Amino acid sequence: MIIYLRIVRVKRSIFMEKPVRIYRNEDVKKIVACIPQGHLHTRFIIELSDQVIVLQEATVAGIVRAFALTSLHPTRRYIVLTSQSPENVKKGFAKHQLIESWEEAECNSE
Repeated sequence: MIIYLRIVRVKRSIFMEKPVRIYRNEDVKKIVACIPQGHLHTRFIIELSDQVIVLQEATVAGIVRAFALTSLHPTRRYIVLTSQSPENVKKGFAKHQLIESWEEAECNSE
């Protein structure tokens, strides 16, 4: 299945259509969460039917926040997190952060 994600920015309209691969639960063969030797943060190794991807803890934290802010909210249908490099990041946080933006989004399955 291919989904097209259309992102519309407030004030200035920008349309982006990119094909996206959707992985069903049965496509996920294994997930390993581990803290590599000499590191402080968790890495997530996701073995899929056609590839293996590794996500850093900060990325998964952004995904969890986005999930919670949409799934558990009574009216919110979307949230857009964009990569930003804020100044004065707290100790232990990644330099690049996925931070809520004011973009509007609409997900359309085709």
